[in-house]
Amino acid sequence: MRSKPQLEGQVALVTGASRGIGAAIAETLARNGADVAFTFASNGRGAEETENRIRSFGRKSLAIQADSADPDAVTAAVEQVVEAFGRIDILVNNAGIALGAPFEAATREEFDQTFAIHVRAPFFAAQAAARHMGEGGRIISIGSNLAERVALSGLSVYTASKSALTGMTRALARELGPRGITVNLVHPGSTDTDMNPADGPFAEPQVALTALGRYGQAEDVAASVLHLAGPGGRSITGTAILVDNGANA
Repeated sequence: MRSKPQLEGQVALVTGASRGIGAAIAETLARNGADVAFTFASNGRGAEETENRIRSFGRKSLAIQADSADPDAVTAAVEQVVEAFGRIDILVNNAGIALGAPFEAATREEFDQTFAIHVRAPFFAAQAAARHMGEGGRIISIGSNLAERVALSGLSVYTASKSALTGMTRALARELGPRGITVNLVHPGSTDTDMNPADGPFAEPQVALTALGRYGQAEDVAASVLHLAGPGGRSITGTAILVDNGANA
């Protein structure tokens, strides 16, 4: 007798899932029974590929073009999901950017855009989603191991935004806990994606920082998201899981 998929009957929204970590998360949630909606900013081809992978598991999918720098677009995406599927059980705030620059060279525009996508968007997406969530709702954000340890230069703005996301997650866990909604973070380390490839020019010093001597894979991050989204995550809230090959050990 086949066991029931752990997320069967649930609906998830993953932001920024046309490639990389977001696409891996969307696929993993679908493989485990969830219907999955996701946002993308401009990568239409990647969005189509993600949508096809979700549907290959017999799950429903909805691709929503939305720029996470626009809070109205983020909240509208949540409402589209509820309208299309009738509910939302899992929100994964994944959309992100990587604008690295020396402290002295960082611009206001880079600062504002980074915080808009990494902090403001998750806040208002969570606010919108929580209105529709009941007992067992899950809010999971993708942070960075840099929120806890910064071993390389040129990352002050990025790190500040991920640290803010960490504090916000703990606060929301307290606010939403009485309703049975968990709020957590997954902190990836160096992960092999288009944004930070394992064979890229900046990979060697990153690998040298890890205990296991390697880059992570997007599927590694997705596996931790699945654990938090599923039955095994019901008693975990207000915390962060490091998936960084021991870089912060």
